[in-house]
Amino acid sequence: MDVKFKKVSFHKNEILFGHDSTPFITAVEHDGKNGMEVFFRKGDKVTSEIQGFRPFLFLEDIEYAKSWNGTYETSELEGDEYFKYLVFLNDWTDLQHLMKHLKKTTGATPASFGAPFFYLNDPVHQHLLLTGQTLFKGMPFDDLVRLQLDIETYCAEGYEFPNPHREEDRITVISLSDSRGWEYSISGKEYDEKEMLEIMVEQINSKDPDVIEGHNIFNFDWTYIETRAKRHKVPLAVGRNKKILKSHPSRLNIAERTISYRKFEAYGRHIVDTYLLAQMYDVTARNLESYGLKAIAKHFNVAPPGRTYIKPEKINWYYDNKPDELLKYAMDDVRETMAISEILSQSFYYQTQIFPYSFQNVIIRGNATKIDSLFIREYISANHSIPQPPRAREYSGGYTDIFYQGVVNRILYCDVQSLYPSIMLAFKYLPKNDVLHIFSSLLNDLIDFRLKAKEMINVAKTKAEKMYFDALQSTFKTLINSFYGYLGFAYGHFSDFDKANKVTAKGRALIKSMVEWLEDNSCKVIEIDTDGIYFVPPENIKKVKEEEEFIKGLSNTLPAGINLELAGRYKAMFSYKIKNYVLLDYDNKMIIKGSGLRSRGLELFQRKFMEEMIFLLLKGKGKEVRNLLEKYTDELENHKWDKKMFIKTESLQETLSTYSEKVKNKKRSAAAAYELASKSQRNYQPGDQISYYVTGDNHKVRVFDNCKLASEWNPKKPDENVEHYKKKLQNLYEKFKPFLNDE
Repeated sequence: MDVKFKKVSFHKNEILFGHDSTPFITAVEHDGKNGMEVFFRKGDKVTSEIQGFRPFLFLEDIEYAKSWNGTYETSELEGDEYFKYLVFLNDWTDLQHLMKHLKKTTGATPASFGAPFFYLNDPVHQHLLLTGQTLFKGMPFDDLVRLQLDIETYCAEGYEFPNPHREEDRITVISLSDSRGWEYSISGKEYDEKEMLEIMVEQINSKDPDVIEGHNIFNFDWTYIETRAKRHKVPLAVGRNKKILKSHPSRLNIAERTISYRKFEAYGRHIVDTYLLAQMYDVTARNLESYGLKAIAKHFNVAPPGRTYIKPEKINWYYDNKPDELLKYAMDDVRETMAISEILSQSFYYQTQIFPYSFQNVIIRGNATKIDSLFIREYISANHSIPQPPRAREYSGGYTDIFYQGVVNRILYCDVQSLYPSIMLAFKYLPKNDVLHIFSSLLNDLIDFRLKAKEMINVAKTKAEKMYFDALQSTFKTLINSFYGYLGFAYGHFSDFDKANKVTAKGRALIKSMVEWLEDNSCKVIEIDTDGIYFVPPENIKKVKEEEEFIKGLSNTLPAGINLELAGRYKAMFSYKIKNYVLLDYDNKMIIKGSGLRSRGLELFQRKFMEEMIFLLLKGKGKEVRNLLEKYTDELENHKWDKKMFIKTESLQETLSTYSEKVKNKKRSAAAAYELASKSQRNYQPGDQISYYVTGDNHKVRVFDNCKLASEWNPKKPDENVEHYKKKLQNLYEKFKPFLNDE
């Protein structure tokens, strides 16, 4: 794989991968003074060296620093952009003192528009920006040593959830594994809790992993372990050089959601949470039924053969009665975590070879923020001044439209390859303040690199090579598609809202011209989805080759640099709303797009009913949906369902105290998840999930007053509200009834 890697020569691009080609760097840590400890892995051997570190900030005018009585060095930058000076300090403490002085004398904060200073608050990020180094160069993903961690806990009788602050609760199992095939179980039947924690620390240091992985490891495993370790006075010296694990509250934005979590950091190592990776994956895929470990493992088909399953409410019983089964269950958890991380973290791993961040921080930083760092790194390297971020403003979006609702057969999908990036390059819609032309250079190279990486997938001789090049092309695709978003990024130093507006306007014009051409050539246009069109081709075009030639004719009408491809062929399509549709491929598999058709706000029985109903529609059997409704109703009335069919899982978006205050002041309505959380004994935080079901015997009940936690449901005495759920089924049926007889 190394030979092929050199052949496509991605890493020779210094703007993308940094000017320093030092290989095998696995971690960089600030030593607390004026040095950086840089760790290297080559095979099983890990070494480190101390590199000099000069913290810095940017200033608009050096006069702002002259009134400070500390020591600093100044570098005047070339060009006429806003931040003309780079100020270097002796150590990180001096930088904090200067920042405090600047905030006091200017009245601005680093986030203030027009602030005369610009500061990056991560010393590792600063060091990588200055040196041009990045992590993992010369290292395939398999060279990384990854350790997986999972715990099982005992919940005191009478409580719904484990709580590390309760004296009678405890850790019962610690499961560990690593990417080299090692597995290790620490059982509470053999050791007391203090001994378990001490053994865990010893094993982690013995295996010396570069990465520690877990599923919900931030908000559960490490949080629980940290609390219990404090109780037993066990130092969590799991960092390299026996450094103590550190933590602090943090927040992460994933699409429209903000997740609060406790961020843990182990010196010289990275911590990866597959729970967060799954949510990031699902932003675009939108095909995960839940973010639970078992559901994700089944989705990716990586559940171990003969996998042991134990219901959460039975964990205590198995520990007391069948501890060996609990050990098997916990070991299967870490095996699944390792397999899921291998699938979901590789793209971020290769991004870490590009961006000046740690692996852990590459995962949680937004794409626009990461792209901004490439500009800053290159401008520092060129000793050039950088602009201040422009004042943010709104700009027009892409073109989406729907021309027909219902079922249609024989669908083609034509797609403009990287529509917005292509427009930016073809029409020179580039940031006006990028005087070094980094934007266009990077974008051109990324497009070229992605094509080469895709070619390498086809000639790769091993599964590992295929996974490598696929992860690489996925990384390049993510970056390519993020360049347009960067134009409208409020905190981007080279963003340009005027150009962002021009890009979307040109995109709308191009798509509309394509629609006109298709209609003029006897096509039936169904739906526009930003950069592609779903349509029914003319009757005389039947064969794939004819379809490709037809698309080529449309592509020839587009400006140079804008390329069209036949991106999909489908047996049928159910067009429901804008950006909400279902496709049936020629293998009779459905592809569901849009939150209106696979919303997690729906219970599982609604999603399943809707999928079966739409499948019947796509097969031209809409009249059979009534029978389907009767089947579901009968199963519901006779309590034939497991609770997973009707429980609802919701995430808390705010603290319980904030919720209570808002309800009290009539600023929001009461909600079941919050009411149940308030009544429980668990210290719920924003981002936590609550599973519950509705009780009672009337469909008009107030849900927040008539609900129970999912764990309280008893299959021998089912008390779910049948009438409530029957009404939901009927409403769903009525919602789609207009399409049932659609020919």
